[in-house]
Amino acid sequence: SRMLLLVLLALLGPAGCPRTEPLSGSSQEPLFRGADRYDFAIVIPAGAVECFWQFAHQSGNFFFSYEVQRATGIANSRNILATASDPNGFQLGASQHVRGQINFLTKETGFYQLCLDNQQNRFGFMQVYLNFGVYYDGDNVENKQLEERKELNDTLEAIGVSIRKLQLQIFHMWRFYNFARMRKGADSFLLESNYNYVNWWSMAQSCVIVFSGVLQLYFLKRLFNVQSSSRQTC
Repeated sequence: SRMLLLVLLALLGPAGCPRTEPLSGSSQEPLFRGADRYDFAIVIPAGAVECFWQFAHQSGNFFFSYEVQRATGIANSRNILATASDPNGFQLGASQHVRGQINFLTKETGFYQLCLDNQQNRFGFMQVYLNFGVYYDGDNVENKQLEERKELNDTLEAIGVSIRKLQLQIFHMWRFYNFARMRKGADSFLLESNYNYVNWWSMAQSCVIVFSGVLQLYFLKRLFNVQSSSRQTC
């Protein structure tokens, strides 16, 4: 996933947003479509918008999930606006929460746009974990009939179909695993923040208690000094 992140960040589009398709200098070479899925964390500066493009064929299952792992700033709000659009720019879904998912079927072949908007938080950055991509299950009538014929006529083809089904199940397990990674990262930053808060608050209370004790001793000592001096005068 680190190698995919480096490739994704290196491929910058004209607007400064990372893309999965590089600028091809030669028309003879085929375009690089990118991988079918990505998972990485990105830091979005204050008041900024980061966009990504994912290539998908028609009749695919597009998934996009995110989780804000930590946020800085005055308000310290972890809500971020996530949107997904088709190749024509039509918005297919939006989510404005700490974590969310946007899933849809790809009706046409092209590059789908995913954006994260941090413009509401203008005084701090956000670290967001992303998991997006597309998979193809081939659940149409023709493919089902073809698979059934292959299962009846050829044992090797039946094994191949079973392996593809197993790969699809493994892929969904990988998605659930990434959900767990998102929550683990966010919970880790939250625990660290609470730990530092408790330590500083305990230290401040301890200092206040010690300072109050010193002041009490000082005033008591001064009170006894004043009483002893008044008795000598009388």
